[in-house]
Amino acid sequence: MDTSVSTRPTAAVLEGARGASVTEQDRLAASTDRSGYVSPSLPDGVVFAESADDVVAAVKLAAAHRAPLVPRGAGTGLAAGAAAKSGEVVLDVSRMDRILRIDPLEQLAVVQPGVLNADLNAAAAEHGLFYAPDPASTAICSIGGNVATNAGGMRCAKYGVTREAVLALQVVLADGRVLRTGRETIKGVTGYDLNALITGSEGTLGVVVEATLRLRPMPVATATVAAFFPDFATAAAAASAVIAARVQPSLLELIDGQTLEAIDMAMGTDYRSKGGAFMLAQTDGYGAYLEQDVLIEAIRPYASSFEKATDAEHANELITARREAIPSLEKLGRVSIGDIGVPRSKLADVAVGLDEISAATGVRIFSVVHASDGNLHPMLVLDPEDSVTEGPAKQALGEMFHLAKRLGGTLTGEHGVGILKRDWLLPELGEVSLDVQRTIKNALDPDGILNPGKGI
Repeated sequence: MDTSVSTRPTAAVLEGARGASVTEQDRLAASTDRSGYVSPSLPDGVVFAESADDVVAAVKLAAAHRAPLVPRGAGTGLAAGAAAKSGEVVLDVSRMDRILRIDPLEQLAVVQPGVLNADLNAAAAEHGLFYAPDPASTAICSIGGNVATNAGGMRCAKYGVTREAVLALQVVLADGRVLRTGRETIKGVTGYDLNALITGSEGTLGVVVEATLRLRPMPVATATVAAFFPDFATAAAAASAVIAARVQPSLLELIDGQTLEAIDMAMGTDYRSKGGAFMLAQTDGYGAYLEQDVLIEAIRPYASSFEKATDAEHANELITARREAIPSLEKLGRVSIGDIGVPRSKLADVAVGLDEISAATGVRIFSVVHASDGNLHPMLVLDPEDSVTEGPAKQALGEMFHLAKRLGGTLTGEHGVGILKRDWLLPELGEVSLDVQRTIKNALDPDGILNPGKGI
């Protein structure tokens, strides 16, 4: 059988679409993301869209020829949601990177999907505003991908995840029509909430070409605390104590001891010498320092030591250590990042369970945690030749999900399902929920051309 690209439905897209590339370099880059997943083959090509019209044209070509399209932004996903293989064309929107408008009065921004999260925040800061969702990869991840996965980050416990920040979207549907969802008002309940449907749909229902996003005023004050604990389980118990104290931190992050060691090796710091686990906490607003006092009293019985940040530079150093956790681990091997969520009172139970999974599978597991909303990122560090999708790594990922489920939690808190987590959808969602989701998918994409094999 002839399997050359020229005989496939994708050939018509690559021949007719503006910005198409079939170079091996572009195809290789588009075959994977930061999840550690290795595609079995390369996509047939990449279409680099530079405008909404380019996206519409490419989607219409794909629809006419029933050619599979994989939407892609910055490629920083952690579930292989934008990974592609032979027989597929990647629709790359990373060049659509303009901030179209910032409205300081209405506190909103209108952006293209390729705008980087950090660039939006830098532009908003000029008006005394900020964009709340802030994944650890804020410097390199794009708004389109944030919308696709309903990304969260360190500030989401107080300010909400991407869904709470999306006011309106422009989305190219699988037949090339442009759907406008939402509005520029804070409130609006006319019709079904299509914003919420598209946000988190992982490119399976449409391609986002524009987003109207809610901005927030910069806090008048921010108070930062760093604390160290004998071990991860004790730090998790301290985090639960903070929640029980009814404090609303804008940041409450945990890092386990072996991740601290990796950060020290990469950054030349000495965090691990201070304890077996680290907590980074921030409170903000007019009551920032009052809340900080309550938070300190909550963690005092558990902490080996703690310190208040002396100034903004000191606080930024501590935040940088948290943001550098994943890059630091990537220096040790191939990293596969888990994304489970549990009730916040169960964080210490998860810490114990992860140790047991590591011992049983022989897989090294490093953990960082958004403790204020119970979202853990257990990270597997593998040898470069080890597979993420089979063997001990797959077993460890499965055991993590079953651990979260036993504790009343979820398979994924913010990274999405992509390719890596499909095997565990049914146990969490149930057949009725999956059937409803398939019905929605079939209604909007009857030929299944948008990001096939992902999400559901």
